[in-house]
Amino acid sequence: MSTRGSTRGVVYVHSSPSAVCPHVEWAISGTLGARVDLKWTAQPASPGQLRAECGWRAPAGTGAKLAAALKAWPMIRFEVTEEPSAGVDGERFCFAPGLGLWHGRTSANGDIVVGEDQLRALVSMTRGGESLAHKLDELLAASWDEALEPFRHAGDGAPVTWLHQVG
Repeated sequence: MSTRGSTRGVVYVHSSPSAVCPHVEWAISGTLGARVDLKWTAQPASPGQLRAECGWRAPAGTGAKLAAALKAWPMIRFEVTEEPSAGVDGERFCFAPGLGLWHGRTSANGDIVVGEDQLRALVSMTRGGESLAHKLDELLAASWDEALEPFRHAGDGAPVTWLHQVG
């Protein structure tokens, strides 16, 4: 496999009903073009739900494709990260039931990057400190972090399976 223009990232499925797990694997497999067999474990933060993680290596932009494929199941919680690569910012996608999909660019150390145009738009459409703080929280995914944090900690120390896109 050529690694030219490739990057890597991780898919974190924080919670999924067991009946949906095969569909999640198929979605990831279809996006990466390689069979995926995730190691599902119980999600202590949500009894009856399962969790899994997998690392991936594929062309830049694959993180967005993975997130688009996974959001088809609105009952799952997931995050997809894509590391920065030559000429391309990193990305982070978060999905939580009731909140939907959030997307942001990330720096090399994983911080969310808020661009100049985003800041100008934010300042021009808000009046007052409380409104500005709320909109800034939206840009920084505060609600998604709050919703996903208990599920993240429940997965500490879990095994990660590394996958590579074929072709």
